[in-house]
Amino acid sequence: MTDAPHSASAAAAPVAKPGIMAIAPYVGGKSKIEGVAEPMKLSSNENMLGAGEKARAAYEAAIRNIHIYPDGRASKLRAAVAEHHGLESERLIFGNGSDEVFALLNQAYLTPGDNIVSGQYGFLAYRISALANQAEVKSAPEPDFKATPEALLAQVDDRTRIVYVSSPSNPTGSYNTPEEIRQLHEGLPPHVLLVVDEAYAEYVTEPDWETSFGLARDSANIVVTRTFSKIHGRGGLRIGFGSAPLPVAEAIDRIRLPFNVSVPGIEAAVAALGDAAHQKASRELIQTWRPRLTQALRGFGFDVLPSAGNFVLVRFTDAGRAGAANDYLNSRGVIVRPVGGYGLPDCLRITIGTEDQNRAVIDALSEFAAA
Repeated sequence: MTDAPHSASAAAAPVAKPGIMAIAPYVGGKSKIEGVAEPMKLSSNENMLGAGEKARAAYEAAIRNIHIYPDGRASKLRAAVAEHHGLESERLIFGNGSDEVFALLNQAYLTPGDNIVSGQYGFLAYRISALANQAEVKSAPEPDFKATPEALLAQVDDRTRIVYVSSPSNPTGSYNTPEEIRQLHEGLPPHVLLVVDEAYAEYVTEPDWETSFGLARDSANIVVTRTFSKIHGRGGLRIGFGSAPLPVAEAIDRIRLPFNVSVPGIEAAVAALGDAAHQKASRELIQTWRPRLTQALRGFGFDVLPSAGNFVLVRFTDAGRAGAANDYLNSRGVIVRPVGGYGLPDCLRITIGTEDQNRAVIDALSEFAAA
């Protein structure tokens, strides 16, 4: 026996298609600190109240059916989402988190040489799957940490197929008014899809924000996405959805994996939609502590951007100072999110947590500011 054939085979190993290995992989917020048994994880914008009792009970009850494939159409969840949000059920797209909805849209509408447009600090998931489809990513400047219609439209060209806008936006916390979304939509050619990511919609209190569901209802080129990971506290069960024009929904239905949302995920999501008490408690936690945390950190001399989400973005004088603050928080058992990967090396994103967690952040950054 000789190992020559094996060696030859190894030399001819499969090579990923062009551009794949140049993509920077998504790195989630870390969850561990060496030497700390139970750190306070405020790095991933999770709902720190957890999932509601109804969702947990539905998940536990679903265990007896996990040997059965889920309904490929997620019919039970489809009906619940349609009723809850006043949407047409046949126009809904479900995914393994809203990340998968973005990936499916990119897969369906991008060909090599096409491009997507998003804000300079837009969610990284948009660009990763666009690059995987050998498309270009064009970034609109956000000098005030907010994507504007003018800046986004300036990047659109004849190869643009999708424009992504987050409202509210992660990681900056900014949002767009209905007038701005309408201006953006009206400025796009009809063949360009506008995707409005509303992952943090349920936390918004600003009177000049509203969902784009209504605008999308009468449009042939708007998709609005939501997630169960934030207000509903179900990040570990990965369900997101989009409301899309019927031709878009039908196109996605032809390429998505047949069982892309799980039995427990479906059952817990339906229960979460019906848990008004948990949604109210989750909103009230953010409404109480977002201004308190912002005011406290500004009082220590830090620049805290206005936020419409369940997090705040804190700017430091430079990247070194941000890194030192992150290390200091870690030393106090608190994990937050450095956002250098978003082009914000001088910032830390801090999820708003429970009262004890928020006070721990305030105490730690007070000590850091005084050191």
